[in-house]
Amino acid sequence: MSFLSNVNTISWLIGGPQGSGVDSAANIFAKTCAKQGFHIFGKREFYSNIKGEHSYFTIRLSEKPVSSHLEEINMLVSFDAETVFRHADKVAPGGVIIYDSSLAETVLEEVPTIDLEANKRICKLLKDSGLSLNLSGMLDLAKSNGCIVYGLPYFDMIETVAKNMNDPKLSKLSRVVNVMAISASISLLGINKDKIIGAIEEVFGSKPKLLASNIEAAQYAYSYIKTKFDTKNVKFNIIPKEALKNYLLISGSQAAAIGKILGGCRFQTYYPITPASDESEFLESNQIIEQADGKNGSIVVVQTEDEIAAITMAIGASLTGVRTATATSGPGFSLMAEALGWAGMNEVPLVVTMYQRAGPSTGLPTRHEQSDLLFAINAGHGDFPKIVLASGDIEEAFYDSIKAFNFAEIYQLPVIHLLDKAISSSIQTCKNFSNELKIERGKFKNVIDKNQSEGTAGHFQRFKFEDSPISTRVPIGTENAIFWNTGDEHSEEGHISEDPENRIKMMDKRMKKLDVALEKIAEDDKAVCYDFDSNSNGVVISWGSTKGAILEALEKLSEEGKKLRFIQIRLLHPFPTKTVKKFLMDTKLVIDVEMNYSSQLGSLVQQNTGREIDNRIVKYNGRPISSTEIYIALKTILSGNNEKRIVLDGGT
Repeated sequence: MSFLSNVNTISWLIGGPQGSGVDSAANIFAKTCAKQGFHIFGKREFYSNIKGEHSYFTIRLSEKPVSSHLEEINMLVSFDAETVFRHADKVAPGGVIIYDSSLAETVLEEVPTIDLEANKRICKLLKDSGLSLNLSGMLDLAKSNGCIVYGLPYFDMIETVAKNMNDPKLSKLSRVVNVMAISASISLLGINKDKIIGAIEEVFGSKPKLLASNIEAAQYAYSYIKTKFDTKNVKFNIIPKEALKNYLLISGSQAAAIGKILGGCRFQTYYPITPASDESEFLESNQIIEQADGKNGSIVVVQTEDEIAAITMAIGASLTGVRTATATSGPGFSLMAEALGWAGMNEVPLVVTMYQRAGPSTGLPTRHEQSDLLFAINAGHGDFPKIVLASGDIEEAFYDSIKAFNFAEIYQLPVIHLLDKAISSSIQTCKNFSNELKIERGKFKNVIDKNQSEGTAGHFQRFKFEDSPISTRVPIGTENAIFWNTGDEHSEEGHISEDPENRIKMMDKRMKKLDVALEKIAEDDKAVCYDFDSNSNGVVISWGSTKGAILEALEKLSEEGKKLRFIQIRLLHPFPTKTVKKFLMDTKLVIDVEMNYSSQLGSLVQQNTGREIDNRIVKYNGRPISSTEIYIALKTILSGNNEKRIVLDGGT
């Protein structure tokens, strides 16, 4: 089974030691292909160390929009031995491997960064095939699978480039190896050399010396492939097109950050934690905002001493009337739970952007999972209102960042915007984001007439009981609007109160906000049904970043006559019971797909709709879900296999 046609689509992977420029190389490759009119989806994988361990980046390109990665690889680009050892057996027949020819005799045991478990798997694979336990053996295995290999003497090539540039120091600059590797792959694909030069200029434009050496290295490697190898056997049918128009190549963390800026966020706090830090670091690099009126604005980004300080500082900023957010991951969110309740008690608009990773505890700090759903819904002691919204892809991450602020201010409560490592670290070509954005601040005033102060001694009734559970909000310090904030139960003015009748009224007031939210929030923000066949009585349900892989798998199944609908649940709390029940009406087969061990969404669906889950597909090995493995799992279920729970294990 292959998701790849023969024309204008490949799955490309580059790998190397962490800190060797794998990310830069992948981004240059992606930009180059986008300049030739191809849609891009890229997935980044890395260990939780600074330098040395294996890192790799998968790029899928296609003439049609793509939204997930695949298990198969068509072109493997490496500049170390480990990448070949770990990935060569995943290269599809007819695929290409580019490697460092000086490493051909490297023995498996000589690669210290290959962990024991992986070493055993690779060793068994080679022994079972009767091949030597070195890089040549791994390449022979790939050749026996129908792959073509190209060995490049990288360091000899660097010396030649150094001579051409009359710069002996360049011969020691091993970092240009990554650009040589991708330029060789661009040459094999038949993509115009000028496009990679343009991409290199975008990446290194601010560093003239680095730019010059990388361009020279790229040009030499591009020509080296053409002059030194017979490439007639390379079967990739890549036909360049005009550059994509009205599209941008962007990562999930960048999309969320830009959404925050355009959504009016002017204060963000964070404590460094993977993978959430990428968003805040992007905001730090873009704090000055050019506004439509020609005047510059700004967003303040504060790195705090811990996550408790991050959320409490954000709450304080929100009380001044500023749109405020904090960004974190699971371990950091654990520390925020008490302050989250304080925000709920005091009806403070607050956005917490939660980038999920694999837990528990430190877990797999740089790997992927969707295991914080129930935690996000139930975080904090006692009952208080919160909204939990989950984005399914990079485009949704942008628009949901804006909606999260609107929800927070309209309903005056904390909003937890769930993203994850897969969305954060992936890149994709997306349609240009709309600038027709609606900012809704709800019942917010910053001027209060003296006659409107109705509390004791003319104080402002910030928590006033009205027809709606949502009271008028003002910034602290507003003239004629003195009120109190406390973590205790309180009166309409904010004074501490333990009166039982007041307690009932205040609790009812706060919690009824969720009823109002369920009534007012748009249906598409609650759940979306992707209908491949309106007559199908089989449904896949899921949430978050599994969306792209599921849609592609269902499209392929539909082409084969196997029809399923897909329900993406976006509003997880308060749960949109009526909407989901409507989508599940008359379904005979419900399949839950999730990236966690316990099928957390499945539990929510059963709890809120009474509908049992028939089959569960789960993955929790730290690697994002692929279209390939979803397709195979769904096909297994549809074929009559009665396996109630399928555990996926794709990824290296």
